[in-house]
Amino acid sequence: MSLTASDLVSAAETRIPKVIDARTHGIIDYCHAAFFLTLGFASLKSNKRAAAASLFTGSFVLVQSLLTDYPLGVKPVLSFEEHGRLDALFASASWAMPILFGFSDTAQAHVFEGNSLVEATAVALTDFNSARARDEERD
Repeated sequence: MSLTASDLVSAAETRIPKVIDARTHGIIDYCHAAFFLTLGFASLKSNKRAAAASLFTGSFVLVQSLLTDYPLGVKPVLSFEEHGRLDALFASASWAMPILFGFSDTAQAHVFEGNSLVEATAVALTDFNSARARDEERD
């Protein structure tokens, strides 16, 4: 019997403790957005491509957070489960941003590479159950 990538992901998801709740994940999201927006504005003069990628990233994370059905969301358009799937996709996309925006082998590129690992870790440790996220908001 051979294992597929999907089998490995499923096995990892069931074995990794889900220690980040929806409220904490929201706080992480808003800090994440603020970090990349700040990096974007700080990089405007030194590296316009990295600045564009950073501003895109920060804006994406901010809008996604505002539109998520979790305690710190503003307009519940995305379920928390959908938010989690987008986070997982974005974790892998973050690694490619320096290549896509043309600033590989720069200090800013290393930030995106590190972000990919941090984002994947946050995804792995978060309980993305929307029902629990809504219940948590009522507490």
